[in-house]
Order: sequence, then structure tokens, then C-alpha cells
Amino acid sequence: MASDVSAVPCGVLGPPTRPTAVWPPLDFALGALACCAACVFTNPLEVVKTRLQLQGELRSRGSYQRHYRGVLQALWVVGRTDGLRGLQKGLSVGLMYQGVMNGVRLGSYSYCEALGVTSFHGGSLLSGAGAGAVGAFIASPAYLGVFDAFVTIYRRDGVIGLWRGVNGAVPRVMVGSAAQLTTFTSAKGWVSHTQWFSPNSWLIALIAATISGVAVAISMTPFDVISTRLYNQPVDEFRRGRLYQGFSDCMLKVCRSEGVLGFYKGMGPVFLRLAPHTMLSMLFWDLMRQQSVKDNHS
Repeated sequence: MASDVSAVPCGVLGPPTRPTAVWPPLDFALGALACCAACVFTNPLEVVKTRLQLQGELRSRGSYQRHYRGVLQALWVVGRTDGLRGLQKGLSVGLMYQGVMNGVRLGSYSYCEALGVTSFHGGSLLSGAGAGAVGAFIASPAYLGVFDAFVTIYRRDGVIGLWRGVNGAVPRVMVGSAAQLTTFTSAKGWVSHTQWFSPNSWLIALIAATISGVAVAISMTPFDVISTRLYNQPVDEFRRGRLYQGFSDCMLKVCRSEGVLGFYKGMGPVFLRLAPHTMLSMLFWDLMRQQSVKDNHS
């Protein structure tokens, strides 16, 4: 994640050279802006991913009608029936969630980096997971909707209702954040060390972000399925989930009803969304941080 101001970014295990810090409030804003820009390009895949993951919920394979049979077919069906607005459904919510969650997450990680926490063995992994947990918890209400939805949920479920599903979101983002930031920093350090490109080349960040995207998609998909189920389940008159009692209950029910492959439902769109989103967000963030450091030095 570190920019070119760090000769060798922090790895998962090895201690790095501490990078020059970006002003923390600015880094929070840069993280939010980078991920919001990536969200605009990848939101249609988020729409398709959610529909695929909810298809056949708690039903064994072959016992339900499959309206969507793959990423491309689902994109075609949604685009044909709902148009462009259907493919960009929830974009405003996505931008709000991405901005808050990733602004906090990337800004917190950068702050840990500036404090030297990531220089310890395993510090990058722990910092990434901790920053992800904080970001996911703070941004959880944004996942449920825009202002009207906030008011409706608050009146119906109270303050606690705004954090419905957070027990699925926090583990998901912790795993994804740890995988994303550690693989990105390690891959960027390795690519820089090979000297295939000039030290300031954007291709270094691009290759590192691509590697990071693959790691994120593989590690996050099971947690993404559970999080999607928890957030989208109906609730009873006591505001409790009708299908799942929590993260572990959801995990056990999915495993029993749908098998291990149930955790990888929508793997195609998850990969096609998370990999490009990780690639674009890390690339944008890295380039903006580089420019910020250059401007400070000049």
C-alpha cells in the first residue's frame, strides 16, 4: 500500500523501511475518494453478485429455479429488464459505504504505518485486519440505505437496527482488508525489487494491485456470502432475523443446506467485482498518495 516514498513496503513478515507519512486527515480522504471512484466502475457486478448469492437461499442444488446462470447472463438479464439504472442500483448507497468504510480503513492503516506498527513482524497483517474491523463497524449503517432508509430503520428497529448484519460484515472486511493490504504491500515491494520498471512507474502499483485482487476474492467470498445473507434476511416482530441468529448460525445453515460450495456462490461476480475494485482502488490511492508526497516535498 505504501507509495514510492518507501523503497521496500512492509511485508507480511519482514520489517520494512518506514514510509513518509501522508497527513492523516488527507489520507482518510484519499482512501475514500479512491474507493468511490472504483465503485462507480464495479457497481454493476455488485448488483449481479448479490442476486446470485441470494438465489436458492437455504435450498439444495437442483431444487429451485435458477433465474441467473452466470455473470454475463445475469448482466444481460438485469440490463435487459431493468436497464442501466438497474445495473447501477444502489450506487448512492455503495458510494456512501465505500467512502466511509474505506476512508476509515485505509486511513487507519496508514496511521498505523506512520506510527511504525507495520514495521513489526506480522504488523501489516494485524493492522490491516484491525483497520478493516473499525471501518466495517463504523460504516455498517451506510450498507442499509440512504437517508430515508436510515429514518425508516431507526423508527422501526431503533439504533441497534442500523447495525443489523454487522456481525457478518466485520469478519468479512477484517479478512479482506488483511489479505488486500498485506499482499499489496508485499507484491509492490517484490515488483520494485525486481527493477522491471522505473521506481516511479504506475505499473508497479498496477501489478501489485492485481495480485492483491486475486487474494481478496479468494479469501473474502465465503464471508461475503454470509454477510449478504445476514443483511438481506427478513426480521420478526422482535427485530430478530427469521433465517439466521448470527454469523456462526448462518455459516452452519449454509453448510448443511447448500454444502461447502454454497460459500462460493457468486464466486464469478465476486472475483470480477473485487479483483477490479481492489486493483482500481489501490492504484488510485497509491498514485494520489505519491502525488501528495511530491507536492509536500515541493
